[in-house]
Amino acid sequence: MARPLSTHPGRRALLATTALVLLLHALALALLGRLLRPPSLLRDVAPPFYTRTITPEAPAAAVVAQRAPAPAVSKTKRPVARIQRAPAAPETEANQATAPSTAASGAEAADAALTAGAPEAPASAALAQQDLPDSATPPAPDSVAATPPATAASAAEPAFLAQWPGDTRLRYTLGGNYRGELHGDARVLWQREGTRYHTAVQLDVGLLLSMSLTSQGQITAAGLQPAVFEEQVRQRRRGVRLDEDVRLNNGERLPRPAGVQDAASQFVELGHRLATGQISAQPGSAITLWLARPGGVDEWTYDVVGEDTLHLPRLGAVRALHFKPRPLAKPRGPIQAEFWFAPTLQYLPVRIRITQGADSHMDLLVETIEQR
Repeated sequence: MARPLSTHPGRRALLATTALVLLLHALALALLGRLLRPPSLLRDVAPPFYTRTITPEAPAAAVVAQRAPAPAVSKTKRPVARIQRAPAAPETEANQATAPSTAASGAEAADAALTAGAPEAPASAALAQQDLPDSATPPAPDSVAATPPATAASAAEPAFLAQWPGDTRLRYTLGGNYRGELHGDARVLWQREGTRYHTAVQLDVGLLLSMSLTSQGQITAAGLQPAVFEEQVRQRRRGVRLDEDVRLNNGERLPRPAGVQDAASQFVELGHRLATGQISAQPGSAITLWLARPGGVDEWTYDVVGEDTLHLPRLGAVRALHFKPRPLAKPRGPIQAEFWFAPTLQYLPVRIRITQGADSHMDLLVETIEQR
């Protein structure tokens, strides 16, 4: 009696060899893809340590510095109208180590010193001008030069940093629809070291989709100034550099618009402008923002639709400002994002809705907010 074909020894050996060859080819292709993938533009950052959770509280009234003419100020002290929060805490040892590389330049450092009411001359110069008695012994050089590191670091930190939150992590529940119901989680991260920042939006829908948008750059008196932006969808990575010009993923260079942001930094920048009264939160108003992505630079306009009541999974009912983008004249794709910023939660984005066509969308609702 003849054996079935599937149980013939030669047939089994052929199937095993074919499976092994296919597996080796798949591993080789995966390794080749990793080798050919361009290196990341991002620098490594240490994971932050969060010490508290945030709950809704009454928002502070935003102060608008541009509404009225600035009053005359003295040489030694200048009021800062837009600062609403308490002065920043003394820097940690890690921040002190990076202070020389992140200190404000030229006029910004001078403004910071005037704002803080710092003396115009160093303490050693003032000491040299004092008339010492003949019998007095001048202090030893070591005692004159000894300045506590924390004091020096605090003097070097620009005053406008007090307007920005400490390290923050928002965790979201993710729902939506893409060829069926979506379930997952998401995070928005914000970190800063001196005047350098790192912010990221991370989405995870299991095997179906993983995506991250990451921005790094400088915090300035005028707002965030992105230096690099990178997006990764599954294993595909693309980036853009923002220097004097904007260099896209394909190497093309474009002029850098004033105040340009990217797809990750815009969340923090818009919240900051709301909290400091730089943009109007009145329904019917509009905000225009240049955004850089690996494929190009576009000018987006967001309409303030109104204030909605959101029912958040753990934080309950929260009022939030609804920002909706206008369609682009020449869109690069069907993806659009709407945001809701909560005044009682430091104007953080408590809801993000990403749409891709009429039938596909992701809806992120904040669960917890942690801060340093």
